[in-house]
Amino acid sequence: MDFFNIHNILVHIPLGTGGYNLSYIEAIGTIAGLLCIWLASQEKIINYLFGLINVSLFAVIFFQIQLYASLILQIFFFAANIYGWYAWSRVDEQKQIELKIRWLSLKQMAMVAAISIFAIWVMTFNIDQIFGYMAKEAVFVLQRVGFNITLPALQPDAFPFWDSVMTVLSIVAMILMTRKHVENWLIWIIINVISVVIYYHQGVLAMSLQYIILMGIALNGARLWIKAAKHNGLDTTDSDQKKM
Repeated sequence: MDFFNIHNILVHIPLGTGGYNLSYIEAIGTIAGLLCIWLASQEKIINYLFGLINVSLFAVIFFQIQLYASLILQIFFFAANIYGWYAWSRVDEQKQIELKIRWLSLKQMAMVAAISIFAIWVMTFNIDQIFGYMAKEAVFVLQRVGFNITLPALQPDAFPFWDSVMTVLSIVAMILMTRKHVENWLIWIIINVISVVIYYHQGVLAMSLQYIILMGIALNGARLWIKAAKHNGLDTTDSDQKKM
């Protein structure tokens, strides 16, 4: 059985016109992703193991369907999962204090918002060029390591603004998660809402359903982490006062 082949179908799901063929690799990758987000909401460090499985399998999928920019994003997520696992596993007293669940300070919020808005603005007007360059570099690297592939014809992005928002905010949310900031869940909720609408509009109903589930997990994660931050006494006002 060629587990990594997206044409190796596990089950046919009767969704939309013609239904949806769910492959083994997509099924396992999706389950790993759901477990990753759920365990992260419970502040369980093993979430990063499932995160690594998820991004690795999705990278293989994106390679097969020739979405090289998305493949590169999975490489970033792979590195972020490694770092998050390392950061969460440090157990000395000082590091534990630094990595308690907490809010960003007002100054940090403003900085993150400014950087995110600027990055979204730049990517929105240059997304085809950016992803085209990334795809070319990805193909070049893969060719150098022995893969016999060519760069496919790249079509213009269907939703340049929303695609840019999801890409930038996904990177921001992942970084904030590794540092245990509550805001990561609020950003994931925004990403999930956009994803549900975009994937439904594009007719990818199975992925739209997946992001509805992820949105529920993110909402629960936000609830739990807000409660934990309040228990830790590390809200936004406290963080600002400690820096004064």
